[in-house]
Amino acid sequence: MSGRNFAIPLVTLSLTCRAVAGHSSLFPYRPACLPCRKVDRIATVLPELSRTRTRPMETPLTPLEFARRACKLYPDRVAVVDGNSSWTYAQFFERCDRWSAVLQQLGIKSGDRIAYLSPNTHAQLESFYAVPQVGAVLVPLNYRLTADDFVYLISHSGSRIVCADGDYLGTIDGIRSRLPHVEQFVALTGEGKDWLNYEAMLETSSGEFVRPEIRETDLLTINYTSGTTSRPKGVMTTHRNAWMNSVGTLLHQPMTCADRYLWTLPMFHANGWTFVWTVTAAGATHVCLRKVEPRAVFELMKTEQVTLLCAAPTVLISLANAPAELRRLAPRGIRVLTAGAPPAASTIQRLEEELGWTITHVYGLTETAPFITVCEPRPEHASLSISDRAAIKARQGVELITSGELRVVDEKGKDVPQDGIIQGEIVARGNVIMAGYYNDAKATEQALSGGWLHTGDVAVVHPDGYVEIRDRLKDVIISGGENISSVEVESVFLRHPAVEEVAIVGFADKRWGEAPHAFVVLKQGAHAEERELREFARANLAHFKAPHSVTFIKELPKTATGKIQKYILRARQPAIAAQ
Repeated sequence: MSGRNFAIPLVTLSLTCRAVAGHSSLFPYRPACLPCRKVDRIATVLPELSRTRTRPMETPLTPLEFARRACKLYPDRVAVVDGNSSWTYAQFFERCDRWSAVLQQLGIKSGDRIAYLSPNTHAQLESFYAVPQVGAVLVPLNYRLTADDFVYLISHSGSRIVCADGDYLGTIDGIRSRLPHVEQFVALTGEGKDWLNYEAMLETSSGEFVRPEIRETDLLTINYTSGTTSRPKGVMTTHRNAWMNSVGTLLHQPMTCADRYLWTLPMFHANGWTFVWTVTAAGATHVCLRKVEPRAVFELMKTEQVTLLCAAPTVLISLANAPAELRRLAPRGIRVLTAGAPPAASTIQRLEEELGWTITHVYGLTETAPFITVCEPRPEHASLSISDRAAIKARQGVELITSGELRVVDEKGKDVPQDGIIQGEIVARGNVIMAGYYNDAKATEQALSGGWLHTGDVAVVHPDGYVEIRDRLKDVIISGGENISSVEVESVFLRHPAVEEVAIVGFADKRWGEAPHAFVVLKQGAHAEERELREFARANLAHFKAPHSVTFIKELPKTATGKIQKYILRARQPAIAAQ
């Protein structure tokens, strides 16, 4: 039934004619399997199809579809809890629609960028729907950064509007003069001079706005991540990327409308690992948390009957080591997804054995939307001891069903053997891979060379196919789930009058997984103390980027071309510690 001998039965055409009356989306384009002559014959038999503009039956893969479905199926279920306030899905999406209408009134069009600076609040969550449904691109900012960082990120992204929580109005006011292209400043909470009031505008909004056509390849968010250069790179995440990650997450970590998700992971961090949409897809409840500290976490677990959360290993450590009276508040059966650094088997064992939780280790990057592996539980794991099972759970795991292909390759691009010994670099390709870095063609080309995303993470593959990261190729340091650019930290040290040369490397740290360490060469005749340099760094960087320790040396090891040999400084010890 192919080629020029293919004929369309008259009964099919008859059925099609009857269907066309109610469905203009039939035959929207020429099917690839039909020669043009045959399609023209169809148009002759059904002339109305050639005259009527139709649309494809397929709809774009976008997390906004989760909102439509949730509003239809779960209008009266609680969607969001934030402090003493809560909203049903109908109420929550009415607020989103009202803000979308305001954005269009402010002149926002498809493709425009809007920056948000906020902790985990209902207003921040609303941005992940209200902004993209008018075709705009959301730019969630890491609130732990410095004012100078905000200037660069807002300017580089070309954001037309900045929306900020009340805690950050003063910070933004201090850099307004350096943001000439920002047209409006919106206070999500609090008040300030020349700030538009978010809640006041919502109250007067009609909620009516024009929904533009959204393609699944359109940009959804720009998420900035630090790399090996001093300037952050803007990862362009598409609607398709996010949809794929959310659906893949639900396949491996099922959720229902009875679940209650606690926001211990920052929403700005890779779009909260897409849980800003994943929770909604299941019709579950978002429980917001402005600041993560053990008492607040455990108390919310009890009062809100939390069933699921995501957390970096540093958060897991703080929960595992919390006072016994707090740990007793936590319901048993909570499921936890963790990523950002390899969790120690002992941490997993303690949480599962003492609290009755289930820990699932996932791995990915902001560039992969973010999951590309999950430590998938298998029947054969059930018979293992708790300690042996925890050791397996500390591995990065295997590909998600929806994430695409992942390989561990040697320097020649060949797959390493599955022996748990030979190391290689993790590379990946698939539907969750970013569109590229915003306004950075060179970095995009480097990251996606050869049709694969090069992660810079060194790993082994075990005989069962499970991947386990052993070290990093890149100079980026991941501390407590946050990326730290070694070059950025080095540039700050070099501003100190006593510093001649410096190299920043990641050292294993039991609490943070990895922490920055400085090797410093002082200028001849100059003097500086370790405490002085650390305080200088903290005064000029976000505190989590400042080195935890300093070593003074006479000379940095270098290649013949003058490149610093950081692997010698690490003394070949792993850059990552299990947490």
